[in-house]
Amino acid sequence: MYIIPSLLCLNGRCIESAAEEPRVLCIVQDTTSSKTVNERLTLNLPASTTVNKLYEDVAHKAGYVNGTFCLGCSNTTDSEMSLVLSGFEAGKKNFLQLTDKDGEQPQIASVTDSSGLDDSSQDRFIGPLPRDGTVGCSSDYSSPSYSYSSILNKSDTGYVGLVNQAMTCYLNSLLQTLFMTPEFRNALYKWEFEDSEEDPVNSIPYQLQRLFVLLQTSKKRAIETTDVTRSFGWDSSEAWQQHDVQELCRVMFDALEQKWKQTEQADLINQLYQGKLKDYVRCLECGYESWRIDTYLDIPLVIRPFGASQAFGSVEEALQAFIQPETLDGPNQYFCERCKKKCDARKGLRFLHFPYLLTLQLKRFDFDYTTMHRIKLNDRMTFPEELDMSPFIDVEDEKSPQTESCTDSGAENEGSCHSDQMSNDFSTDDALDEGICLDNTSSTERVLKPKSSLTFELFSVMVHSGSAAGGHYYACIKSFSDSQWYSFNDQHVSKITQDDIRKTYGGSSGSRGYYSSAFASSTNAYMLMYRLKDPSRNAKFLEVGDFPEHIKRLMQREKESEEQEKRQREIERNTCKIKLFGMHPVKMMMVENKLEVHKDKTLREATEMAYKLMDLEGVVPLDCCRLVKYDEFHEYLERSYEGEEDMPMGLLLGGVKSSYMFDLLLEIRRPDQVFQPYKPGEVMVKVHVVDLKSESIAAPVSVRAYLNQTITEFKQLIAQATGLCAETMRVILERCYNDLRLLSVPNKTLKAEGFFRSNKVFVESSDSTDHQAVFTDSVLWKLLDRHGNTIRLFVSLPEQSPGSLANRTSCPKASQQQQSSSTSDSQKSSEHSDFEHIESPAQEPDAASQPSQTENCTRAASDTENQFPSEERSDSDVNNDRSTSSVDSDILSSSHSSDTLCNADSGPLPLANGLDSHSITSSRRSKAHEGKKEKWDTTEEDSGTDSEYDENGKIKADSQYLYFKAEPYSQEDGSGEGQKCLLVHVDKRITLAAFKQNLEPFVGVPSTQFKVFRVYANNQEFESVRLNETLSSFSDDNKITIRLGRALKKGEYRVKVYQLLVNDPEPCKFLLDTVFAKGMTVRQSKEELLPQLKDQCKLDLSIDRFRLRKKTWKNPGTVFLDYHVYEEDINISSNWEVFLEVLEEPERMKSMSQLAVLTRRWCPAQMKLEAFREVVLESSSVEELKEKLSELSGIPLENLEFAKGRGTFPCDISVLEIHQDLDWNPKVSTLNVWPLYICDDGAVIFYRDSTEELIELSEEERNELMKKESSRLLKTGHRISYSPRKEKALKIYLDGGPTKDPGQD
Repeated sequence: MYIIPSLLCLNGRCIESAAEEPRVLCIVQDTTSSKTVNERLTLNLPASTTVNKLYEDVAHKAGYVNGTFCLGCSNTTDSEMSLVLSGFEAGKKNFLQLTDKDGEQPQIASVTDSSGLDDSSQDRFIGPLPRDGTVGCSSDYSSPSYSYSSILNKSDTGYVGLVNQAMTCYLNSLLQTLFMTPEFRNALYKWEFEDSEEDPVNSIPYQLQRLFVLLQTSKKRAIETTDVTRSFGWDSSEAWQQHDVQELCRVMFDALEQKWKQTEQADLINQLYQGKLKDYVRCLECGYESWRIDTYLDIPLVIRPFGASQAFGSVEEALQAFIQPETLDGPNQYFCERCKKKCDARKGLRFLHFPYLLTLQLKRFDFDYTTMHRIKLNDRMTFPEELDMSPFIDVEDEKSPQTESCTDSGAENEGSCHSDQMSNDFSTDDALDEGICLDNTSSTERVLKPKSSLTFELFSVMVHSGSAAGGHYYACIKSFSDSQWYSFNDQHVSKITQDDIRKTYGGSSGSRGYYSSAFASSTNAYMLMYRLKDPSRNAKFLEVGDFPEHIKRLMQREKESEEQEKRQREIERNTCKIKLFGMHPVKMMMVENKLEVHKDKTLREATEMAYKLMDLEGVVPLDCCRLVKYDEFHEYLERSYEGEEDMPMGLLLGGVKSSYMFDLLLEIRRPDQVFQPYKPGEVMVKVHVVDLKSESIAAPVSVRAYLNQTITEFKQLIAQATGLCAETMRVILERCYNDLRLLSVPNKTLKAEGFFRSNKVFVESSDSTDHQAVFTDSVLWKLLDRHGNTIRLFVSLPEQSPGSLANRTSCPKASQQQQSSSTSDSQKSSEHSDFEHIESPAQEPDAASQPSQTENCTRAASDTENQFPSEERSDSDVNNDRSTSSVDSDILSSSHSSDTLCNADSGPLPLANGLDSHSITSSRRSKAHEGKKEKWDTTEEDSGTDSEYDENGKIKADSQYLYFKAEPYSQEDGSGEGQKCLLVHVDKRITLAAFKQNLEPFVGVPSTQFKVFRVYANNQEFESVRLNETLSSFSDDNKITIRLGRALKKGEYRVKVYQLLVNDPEPCKFLLDTVFAKGMTVRQSKEELLPQLKDQCKLDLSIDRFRLRKKTWKNPGTVFLDYHVYEEDINISSNWEVFLEVLEEPERMKSMSQLAVLTRRWCPAQMKLEAFREVVLESSSVEELKEKLSELSGIPLENLEFAKGRGTFPCDISVLEIHQDLDWNPKVSTLNVWPLYICDDGAVIFYRDSTEELIELSEEERNELMKKESSRLLKTGHRISYSPRKEKALKIYLDGGPTKDPGQD
């Protein structure tokens, strides 16, 4: 699962850290033209990029108008969704196809169109050159924003293409071939759909009929195939599955036969495409022949015989090899019924009848047994334009005196040729594989004698370009109307020549031996279609005037629908679509919408549309609303449109564009107000008034100014808006974060001072002496500096504290003493504010009303009655639903804690603080702790010393007087009880060490005895451990959880310990949190674990009867030996996890050269798995493994078979699948090679007795066992099947969609 990185907020927008954010590599193939189909556009985009932004970037790079093309990239309808959430994979190549939209070619962006481009980009044009004509010629429709070319209409070939839904090129190639077959098209037109019999959406013949009518009569360049695939019962996911075109042909023909039952077309497929052949075996001693007749729809031709180094050179050679008989001799002898013994025999195939339309499949996909991968054979194989099939026909009688006939099996096998020379595509269970979910039915037997002329004419070549892993199909088809060859490549139809056909033979120049196909062209013919040359049968296409009446009515409906779509597209082209914002007066929040308005609508009409869109009817009067030009990013009102209410929106917005560089804001006024005019060139300034007496900063007042105004004029403008005195006014510009600039030069212009569209200034006007001080030393600067760096945090406190800090902490010294002591501290810098008792301007009371620090200390020591009971969870709760005490075990452990708490055993103690409003500018440790030089560190690395103390034992935080203010607030949980929480305002430049010290009075224990966890959006908690780092990575409203427990010292790591229970239903059980240190041996860590295990987990163990081992998610790994040293022999990190395994006998693992595997016996006769047992091997030898298993189980060595478990421990698998699905008895001699790769401890090995037969179950027993296994595996969270992912079967559903078997997974 991909986890979105943390987000940074900038001007209200969330952006990801560029340094950490993964990127999505998009490779776009432009398939909209034959001239660009070989071009690739590459974009490397951040993972957070929206789908809408992807379209914009592709449009810019390809030179198209956005919105006029489609990308086969996402099924989501939300264009604002990020690429990752839309299914793109970060860090991998994502291949996309740029295709036509609504059957029309993308509109090429005009070179003169400046929409969406800045000045620097208007002088260059990026993208492909204009195709088939010049953009913007006199015959084209043009507008200020678009240029339309006549190429958008039907191709000049007169043929219409098909839109590729995503990976449906194989479907498009077959559909175009069928469309260009006169006999098939004419027969389809003669069939009439009956509305009363079936839903037209689910009728495959009707949707094919509609498609063919559109292909013949449409004016579009390409049309969609979604209606056809919907009639197949396919959903959108099927568009992303590429299948074999020959497989589709068979499945579609079977579906049509089922749909055409009881109609005139019932036998159409057989009449056109079905042939017959004889499968025979002849005894070479007596001449007796046994045979059967099979039917076929296509002939599969082998490219290269198995084991041969040379491929067949032509289709004729492959056909000859297809009927070449093989001799059955030796161990393959045939049992002759006449001789009553095994004899040598000849087995083969003979063609009895060729179909009218002959289909040849060139079997280019094979399996390489060396690499164990599918491969594609790209060898050269020629095929003639006219193919004479007479040499391959069987001229003998179908029966002879020495033969015995078998029943004709053609109907039973659904057109499959059953021969050992043929591939598994033609097995007896093809009816199941082909995907027709109905029982097979027999067809009428027909005896067809060979014709006198068997010359076939080539008319379709279906070409595959790519590898066995995937590729692209297109069709080269000859029109029987003009004998011209055309290329049908999805949307593109173009004329081609015989030379182009010859290029599909495949192969390369010269011979490279067996591996020649690896270096050959990957574009070659895959399926050929021939038509018998018979003038008496050869048909011509029906012309429009000769269409049956029902086709004419269908054509009229489609024509009207197409005209309606065209009108709608024309409206879309003239519609301005722009973002609309508005502050809703009731919801009191900024609302965003999309305003779609025709370019000829006036501003007044558009305002009324926006008024209704914002749902303001009955809330405010229409005349109190107006539309203004708005920049949402800078929150800047660019201009208003006074006197232009009757201006068309197309002119106001600069034309119809795919995107605009600005937005619109629906501004609302009160009835007693008057709209302020906004003129172009003005800048917006948000003015915050600062009151030094109350130390407050007021909410902003908006003021508009001009960049050429001077500072003096600007002060007068502010004085009018705020009522302040301009003479004593100080104006401070915040140009960017924490960059404060005093505007002190009267005649300097705003532009020279760095003002932009939207600006933020602070003003102060008083008669105090503060204005005489240097700005960076003034009270004003310190107040603004604190204001700019203060963040608000929500801190959740622990349920109880084991001791009261009031019993050990003395009151901090007075602020004057703090300041005097800080003057000698070298770490005090001018950027750090020593301004004390500054409260938040809007929420905090006056400083005079604040209690002194001495009072706060007194209250902290005495006010112990205020307790905040609530439920607390341990820091292991992120991964476990196990509630524990908030007090970690290590806080009570004397082995690591130098501050043992005296009150740890006295039960729950109150917090040491009343949690009233408390302002701390510098918290000191108690005098009892001042002299300590305890070094403690939480960094994960050895470098650096994140110690809370300096070399003299003095607290480092004493040198920094950064703002800290905490006050209690109650957060209601579901139970009605409030969680103890603090609302903390703190300067984010404070270090984590100082932050923890400031929290001491509220937590009730020293900062060394509690931990700080940062809570992220998904409620995951991560401990903040680097004490010398500041809170600069935190932002407003971040959540923090405080948990009791000793903080880590330098070189220590917090470790989660889980118990490994190999034979339990849940083998991974959380035990406790502990601490391991660098340099500690495994045995030392076990010694320290013993008392913790006894106290917290009630496990009373001997040190030699348990082991620690590596934990990778739920998988057990390397066994750690007692002498191993952490960080030297064992890599350890923060929040590390480790398994503890209880041993039934003394440890057998003594050396790293040994290998510990977990074995489990499978008993097929009982249909059960025995318990896990560990086997320790001295080497990685398979022979040793078998010997150990034989000793363990008593199975003879020669009968023992084993297999490696799959998936996550415990590698659960259904007992119904284990016997067949695992790779039993791999042919390897060592365990550390493919396919086992067992190189570490913890691997799961299943073993069995090969002589033990699998028990036979009745159907009822099998169903009952299946339910039990499904329930068991679902409870353990494991998949029911671990079989390798299989290619999705190609199915066409005759009932409109798949029905899921409840018993299936």
